[in-house]
Amino acid sequence: MADKAEQSSWKNRTKLVHGGTRRSQYNEVSESVFLTQGFVYDTAAAAEARFVAAGEDEFIYARYGNPTMRMFEDRISGYLGYEDGFACASGMAAVNGALMALLKSGDTVVASRALFGSCLYVLEDILGRFGVNIVLVDGTDNAAWDAAITDDTTLVFLEAISNPTLEVIDLKHVCDVAHAHDALVLVDDAMATPVFSYAQACGADLSIVSTTKHVDGQGRMLGGVICGPRDIIRGPVEAYMKHTGGAMNPFTAWTHLKALETLELRVRAQAAATLSVAKALSGHPKLSAVRYPTHEDHPQHALARAQAEAAGTVLTIEVKGGKDACFRFLDALEIIIISNNFADAKSIATHPATTTHQRLPQTQKDMLGITDGLVRLSVGLEDVDDLIADLMQALAQV
Repeated sequence: MADKAEQSSWKNRTKLVHGGTRRSQYNEVSESVFLTQGFVYDTAAAAEARFVAAGEDEFIYARYGNPTMRMFEDRISGYLGYEDGFACASGMAAVNGALMALLKSGDTVVASRALFGSCLYVLEDILGRFGVNIVLVDGTDNAAWDAAITDDTTLVFLEAISNPTLEVIDLKHVCDVAHAHDALVLVDDAMATPVFSYAQACGADLSIVSTTKHVDGQGRMLGGVICGPRDIIRGPVEAYMKHTGGAMNPFTAWTHLKALETLELRVRAQAAATLSVAKALSGHPKLSAVRYPTHEDHPQHALARAQAEAAGTVLTIEVKGGKDACFRFLDALEIIIISNNFADAKSIATHPATTTHQRLPQTQKDMLGITDGLVRLSVGLEDVDDLIADLMQALAQV
């Protein structure tokens, strides 16, 4: 099999099929799943040596690493343009693990205020409790980043595209400002997707992917991965994760490996369909807003287009008439299902104000634009004409 240096020159779709492959003595075609907690050593001296310094393909315990997990880590990190990755039990395990591994009491984090509710909880309730200073800014305002990031800033954290309001951040600007003050930049790429991620290209030090979303893509497995420089991933990140038990299950890593083979095909088709849905709904009399970052109705569409060729598989709509009208619309859908996930092969509608972001104080919902009429639409792999017809008939019943 080609070594890592050779694999780095492969095109992206080739990396998703072959990157990081390790074969057993049987030379199997499909990657093996190693469902084992521990590993055997030929001698006591060999065990001692491995605990002192494990080699590239030497493993100790599944909480530390596993051949199947390492294949997945190599494949996804190489695809995203990073040196290494650590596979985690969920997207939030990756967020929590990265933040806890890189921060200590007295450090300062500057973050976008438009974050997923669980991310805000980790920042404000957990890290804040342990003496980490949290500064939240309007992520769409470059001047706000300029003012907030100082020589005292340890880490900058943001979602490249925010969930659920789809705000877009000028990532290159933020990275340049952060690095001028020797701060690390950690990007949550859940909405941007691995396929259209621009974190590494813009200079972000680390990227987090909730593999629950587009990587799995079929509503089966929870997972996450932290990607970045090898010295950080195999240093503080691995040390924290292996001691606190946040590693990915090997079977999940195996299903993710198989899912990566079709990632580009699925996500590119979904992104094209999402833009088509946005165009079809634009100007609908029952809607006060339709937003998809690369569609012209989005206030930051020029920035979104400059940063990526597409903006993921999610759009938002604002149904006129508030919660009651919104619920009538949701209940009338026949193909699109109501759930709280996104990036599935099945199209999903979510009402953030009463589900995923229900626990946010009303003042915070108002500030972020999470209204009673907001619906997050995750576009799946169904025929786009069927999806548009379903949305139109449901809106007719509002």
